[in-house]
Amino acid sequence: MSQHHYFITRNYYNRTSAGNKAKTDNEDIMQRMGFENIGLHRSFIDNKVAAFFLDLMGVARLCLFTGRHDIILLQYPLKKYFSFICNVAHLKGSRVVALIHDLGSFRRRKLSVRHEISRLSHADYVIASNEAMEQWLHDNGLKRPTGALGLFDYLSPNMPQQRSYADGIHGPLKVVYAGSLNSRKNSFFLQMPVIVKSYSLVVYGNKDGLGQLEDSPHISFHGFSPADEFIAHVDADFGLIWDGDSVDGCTGNFGTYLQYNSPHKMSFYLRAGLPVIIWSKAALAPLVRQHHIGICIDSLRDLDDILRRITPEEMTTMRTNALAVARRLSEGCHLQEAVTKALQTLEKDA
Repeated sequence: MSQHHYFITRNYYNRTSAGNKAKTDNEDIMQRMGFENIGLHRSFIDNKVAAFFLDLMGVARLCLFTGRHDIILLQYPLKKYFSFICNVAHLKGSRVVALIHDLGSFRRRKLSVRHEISRLSHADYVIASNEAMEQWLHDNGLKRPTGALGLFDYLSPNMPQQRSYADGIHGPLKVVYAGSLNSRKNSFFLQMPVIVKSYSLVVYGNKDGLGQLEDSPHISFHGFSPADEFIAHVDADFGLIWDGDSVDGCTGNFGTYLQYNSPHKMSFYLRAGLPVIIWSKAALAPLVRQHHIGICIDSLRDLDDILRRITPEEMTTMRTNALAVARRLSEGCHLQEAVTKALQTLEKDA
């Protein structure tokens, strides 16, 4: 039985977007696993008309050349083409694995839950971003076999710099927040000048979107840093993952979505060797606890006291464990394991 494993690349509007980085890294890892790109060559054209026709031609190639027993891995969402590709694949005797990056029924509310589950049901196997999302899919009616990715892998030629706590912690701990500030996603920052006292908070981005943010001696702005440069040179102890409009929990559409998604920002921090600080109810909080790669907190108000009490031994353990995870991220281990499980499941069900 002749079988091919395919994926389809597309036009990406820019090279620096976290979502595009996650998708292109996955494509590179899939190629290492023996998957073939059945679409056109990957492109980065910032023109909507050109992008539409490039993506359409890539979909057409997939429909023409896929055959019986083939397996196609699609990165979801795929806009209007997802259900169409699944239907054509099934007509030609192929099967589809869907890898979820984002759920339209959550943060952006572009789909109803019922519509999203119906759309995902066109796939033969679904890889959720993490176990919390996998459970949510089943709770809301998805009947397909599923798996969970956990963390998005992160490819980079650079490795984190060495950081030692063997002779103690000198000066205030440094916490990094990567991303530009705006009222829609991270207005919680407006409260940070009052509650940050014993540690240093560095924003890699800008504050233009939060013009009313007050100055603070404990908060500084570094400006945008290319990802590979950040990984190699960031001078910090932790990376902060927090969204929404409150310091007492992640709220709003962006904040509550942390209960189900796997932020690419977490992979970015860990790839730079940084332990993470994350909301205790986030989907990835159990992973942080299990691997001792950071701190889970209920409220940012608690962070001052927690960081003040951290020992050099605890910092060494978290840093060592973060570096171990960074190596797995750089090797594409999470995607390889999730895809291998999907292929084995489909083989048994064939």
